[in-house]
Amino acid sequence: MAELVDTVSMDLDELDGRLIALFTDHPQIGVLGASRELGVARGTVQARLDRLLARGVIRSWAPQVDPGAMGYPVSAFCTLEIRQGRGHSPVVDHLSRIPEVLEAHTITGSGDLYIHIVARDNADLQRVIDAVVDDEHVIRANTAISLATRIALRTMPLVEAASGLRPGPVTPPGGTPASP
Repeated sequence: MAELVDTVSMDLDELDGRLIALFTDHPQIGVLGASRELGVARGTVQARLDRLLARGVIRSWAPQVDPGAMGYPVSAFCTLEIRQGRGHSPVVDHLSRIPEVLEAHTITGSGDLYIHIVARDNADLQRVIDAVVDDEHVIRANTAISLATRIALRTMPLVEAASGLRPGPVTPPGGTPASP
């Protein structure tokens, strides 16, 4: 069962922003490499990373996986209406067992849950939708197929705004910033 993460609000400063940007652009740089690139002590980098991880600002060091490159190029979003009285848990448990369900969010408005799903093709999308609604607590699903991703999930503009870091290219390790 999915749990809500209890995070403590954290202000970011410019060094936090530069550190996040560096690891975003060069995830394999390591603590020592980051300390050299940022011109700060290795211990400072490690302490900052530990604090960012503990506060939930950095959630994972895992690779970003592209479902399309894995054979799931069809992306869709479903708004689910669920039977009231038992809460969201039974439906979330059901959805958690469907690998093609990438995200589920409780929402306001005409629906109760908003989910992001992927499929191999349109026929496979129907199979995934059938699996999603195959739960006694799901009353209705309204699905919209994504035709193109115009802005992929991103967080760096938010990091830049929160930390006061000026938007722009990060200096590659051992190099100079790319010109616009």
